[in-house]
Amino acid sequence: MKKEIRVIGIDDGPFDKFSRRKQTIVIATVFRGGSWMEGMLSTKVSIDGSDSTSRLIKLINNSKFSPQLQAILLDGIALGGFNVVDIEELSNKTGIPVIVVIRRMPDIRRIKSALRKIGSASKISIIEKAGRIHSIGSIYAQFSGITKEEAADILNVVCTRSHIPEPIRIAHIIASGLSFGESRGRA
Repeated sequence: MKKEIRVIGIDDGPFDKFSRRKQTIVIATVFRGGSWMEGMLSTKVSIDGSDSTSRLIKLINNSKFSPQLQAILLDGIALGGFNVVDIEELSNKTGIPVIVVIRRMPDIRRIKSALRKIGSASKISIIEKAGRIHSIGSIYAQFSGITKEEAADILNVVCTRSHIPEPIRIAHIIASGLSFGESRGRA
């Protein structure tokens, strides 16, 4: 695996689910390997909505960076609460493999129950379509358009300062800083 592979890391900004705000910011950082940030993109998604997949497809496909990207890295499968990303559609419509990075094994039964409770049971099929959650090193991952071995190779290159890929870590810091005026929380 080339050490200078170009990837895009995506994370959403924090939000108060009880606020009147209907959207949250999404930051995407473009990296060469896990060391050099080359650019940044942003968009917004509806909190608990269903526009995350289409917003990310538009963000990436309209970017000058798109032709060089070799992987899309997501911090979890949902943005803005329960705005679930269809990773298969994202990969197919951008032509770029997708890796969902998960810090801890999620309680899928609890997630499905919460989705039913808020009237979003249709999102369960998107989560199930993303496939099995795999252990890769000290994190977990789901992927589309790529094998487990290829995903592990990419994660090995981009996880330079922690177990979380550097592009996602920096996207988190920027999104938090834009939301609160300074970065907060664990990146």
